[in-house]
Parts: sequence; C-alpha cells; structure tokens
Amino acid sequence: MRVLVTGGNRYIGRELVFELARRGHEVTVVNSHESPLPEGARRIHADRRVAGEFEAALTPLRDDFDAVFDNTAFVLADLEPMVALFRGRVQHYVFTSSQAVYKRSFVQPIGEDARRHPPDDDDPRKAYGVGKVRCEDLLLDEWRREGFPATSLRVGHTMGPRSPQPTRDPAFFARLDARRPILVPGDGFPMLQLVHINDVACAMASLLGNERARGQIYNISGAEVTSVAGVVTLIGRAVGVRPDIVHVPMERAREQRPPLLHWGEALLGSAWMSIDKALRHLDWSPRFGIEAGYRDAYAWWEAEGRGNYEFDFAAEDALLAELGWS
Repeated sequence: MRVLVTGGNRYIGRELVFELARRGHEVTVVNSHESPLPEGARRIHADRRVAGEFEAALTPLRDDFDAVFDNTAFVLADLEPMVALFRGRVQHYVFTSSQAVYKRSFVQPIGEDARRHPPDDDDPRKAYGVGKVRCEDLLLDEWRREGFPATSLRVGHTMGPRSPQPTRDPAFFARLDARRPILVPGDGFPMLQLVHINDVACAMASLLGNERARGQIYNISGAEVTSVAGVVTLIGRAVGVRPDIVHVPMERAREQRPPLLHWGEALLGSAWMSIDKALRHLDWSPRFGIEAGYRDAYAWWEAEGRGNYEFDFAAEDALLAELGWS
C-alpha cells in the first residue's frame, strides 16, 4: 500500500516507518525534522504546529495514499483538517490515541468500554487524555455518519530505543550506570504494564488490509504486568546492575517535584489494559516482555544514546539527604 505517516522521525513513528517498509509498503513521511529513513521512503517537510502547513503540503498529494497513520494529532485542531483532506480518499486512517483517555478504575484489566475522561473536562492536568478523547470521538462519529475508515489505538506505557523523554528509560539507565539509587514511592506495589515500541509498530502495520478493524478502538500494550518495584528490578537485570531501591514515604513522594517516576500509577494505583480484543481482531501479539524490552533499549543506549540526554538529579539528591540516605 501507499502509506502516509505523520511524524516518523523518532520513537514509535520511526519504528513504524521501518516496519512498514520491511513489509513492502510504499512509505511517505510528513514531519518537521529529518531523520534516517528506509531506502525508497519519501519525506515531506511540514510543521504541524504552524497553522495551515500540513494542509498546504498535503493537498496536492491527497489522492496519493491508501492509508494514513496519524501519530502527531493531540487536539481536534490537529485532526479536523486531516479528516477533511482524506475523507473519501483513503482505505484506512489510523489514529494513535493513549491509555491516558481512561479514568481511574477499580476493576483491572481495563477494557475498551471502560470509562474515559469526559470530553468537556477542562482540568489542565488531564488535557493530554481529554484531547485524545475528543479526537477519538470525532473519528468514531465520522465512521458512523460517513463510513470514514478510522481506527484508534490506545497505546500504553512504552519502552524502547530513542525515547523522546529523558524521564523514561534514559533516566533509569543513567542512574544505574552511575550506581545511583532509584527512588520509589511507597512500597512500589502498584502494578504496571509496558509495551515495546516495535510491538506498537507491528500492531499498527497489521491494520492494513484488515477491514474488521475499521471503526474500532483497540488497547495496545504488552502481555506482562508487574509492580513498579518489579519494573525497576527488571530494568536492573536488563542493565546488569542490581538496583538500590529507596522507598520514599507516600505522602512525601506525592509532594516531590519533579515526580520521582514518570508513571502515574506509582502515586495513583494500579492500571493495566486488556489487549484481548486486539489479539482477537489483529494478526498481532506482543513479542517483547518487560526485561527483554529494556534490554533492547539499553543496547541502543550503550551504542548511541548516552550523549543525547541531560539529567538534573539535584531535587532527588536533596530528598535523599532529607531521608538520611547515604
């Protein structure tokens, strides 16, 4: 197929571009920053943050694609022009949504029919998840009214090479390399689920040609679940260093800025998603377990990642001193 990918220059998007090319698809990327592309892939320069740039760049090419993977839409203003541009022209439109759409749940795992944040919730702390909710609703309405062939993928917590956020894998690797302690809120009992970015890319690529997936929403995450402390331990195994875990009293951990860990579950309680629907509907299953996923990410870190990030552990050091750790 002739496929358009928005973003595609790092992390999940880049993994998707190479996976699509590996499967023999003709890939075009539209983004604002260059990065290595597979042989034969085409790049269109446009910055989505600049009003009208995507439309100007893509309008002359709107009949050139069979499918679109939209990895960089976060609010309706991002998505609406693309739907207008490709309505009636593509066989599939895949939207990257997020686990962040869900409200906290007492019942685990979380299915696709679980409660989401209301689309009119204006709490700035929920803005990312609410933006994705609004985008999902637009696409579902387009499917019901016009047959617009959209699929939304609610992607869980990720791991893998080229993290765009230093607070994810890189911060753990940097701490372990320096033999720094890992600070964990409370006992570290809340449960976590993670997915490797290649497993996400493979789930996305598996949608092409799958008519059953049109008009559907899928949770996409890994098959393994463990505690916060368990994830830290598995990261240590992947690195080859036994982590020195410092348990911070929960009340104190909730006050810490920046947060001790980037996973909200560490402070708010367990959350993981059922991937049963994706396993039934798609020719896909996750290949990476948690330890194997971090081992792959650490191999990239060792080869080329170390110099790409800067870390400030001053607040962490102050807390350690406050706790009397030495």
